[in-house]
Amino acid sequence: MIASAAGGRPRRRVLPVGGVARRRADHLSGWAMVGPTVFLIGLFGLVPLIWSFVLSFQHSDLQTSPTSAGVQNYRALSHDPVFWQSVRQTLLYSVLFVPITLVGSLLVAAAINRRIRGITLYRLAIFIPVVTSTVATGVIFSWVLDPNFGIVNSLLHKVGIHQQGFFSSPGQALYSVVAMTVWGWLGFGALIFLAGLQGIPGELLEAASIDGCSKTRAFWSISVPLLRPVTAFLLVWLTINSLQLFDEVYVTTKGGPLHASTVVVYYLYQQAFQYFHAGYAAAIAYVLFAAILVVTLVELQLSRRLNSEQAP
Repeated sequence: MIASAAGGRPRRRVLPVGGVARRRADHLSGWAMVGPTVFLIGLFGLVPLIWSFVLSFQHSDLQTSPTSAGVQNYRALSHDPVFWQSVRQTLLYSVLFVPITLVGSLLVAAAINRRIRGITLYRLAIFIPVVTSTVATGVIFSWVLDPNFGIVNSLLHKVGIHQQGFFSSPGQALYSVVAMTVWGWLGFGALIFLAGLQGIPGELLEAASIDGCSKTRAFWSISVPLLRPVTAFLLVWLTINSLQLFDEVYVTTKGGPLHASTVVVYYLYQQAFQYFHAGYAAAIAYVLFAAILVVTLVELQLSRRLNSEQAP
C-alpha cells in the first residue's frame, strides 16, 4: 500500500506481470521440493492415524474382515486389570524417570560448563549413551545386572550384600529399567541445559560475583531461574518419552516378571501382535494419546504461567 500525492489516500501496489509469474514459479518450486516429504508424512503418518482410530471401534485380528464393535473396546479397558496395572507402572516410571533425569542433566551440564583441558572428551563421553542403540544399551545392562554373573552383583557380593535379581525380580525390574533409561537420556538433557547455560549473559554472573555472591548461589539464584524455558521444553519432552516407553522393556524384561514391568505401550504391543486383538490395541493407543495430550497441555500451561511470573 502506498499513498497518492493528491490526498494521501492509500492505493494498492500492483506488481508487474513478470513479478507475479516469478512469485508463482517460486511457490511451485517450493512445493515441488517439499511435496515428496508431505506425501510421505501423510501416507505413513496421517493415514495410519485415521485408520487406527476407525480400527479402535472394530473387532479385528489383522487377518480376517473386521466387525463393528462400537465402544466395546473402550469399555473393556475399564475392566482390564492388566491394563490398569500397566497404567500404574507407566505413571510410576514417569514420576521417577522425569525428575531424576531433569535434575541429573542440570547438574551434569553445570559440571561440564567450564573451560578445562579435555572438556570436549568429557562432553562426548556423556553424550555417547544418547546415540547408542536401545538394543545395545539393553544388552549391556542385561549383562551388567545379570543375577548370576553380572558385574554389579559381583561388586555387591564383595561388600557383603546378597545377590539381587534386578531385571528378573518383580520388585526390582521396573526400577532397573528406570536406571537404564536415566543413563541413556542423561546426555541429551545435559546437552540442552549446556546450551542454555552458555546462552546466559556473562555480565550477570560477573555482577553477582562482584556483589559477593558465590558461584553455587549464583547458579541456583540466577542461572536456574533463567533456564525455565529450557526446563519446560525438557519436561514436556521427557514426559512424552516416558509415557511411550517400549524399546527398553522389550529388550530387557519383556514386561515381566509377572507383569511387573509391563507398561502401556508394551501391553498395546502384546494385544496387537501377540494376541492379535488389533481393535483393542488401537483403543489403548488412543487412550494413551489423549492422556499424553492432556499432560502436555497442562505442562505447557504451567510453564507459560511460570515464565510470565518471571518476566518483568
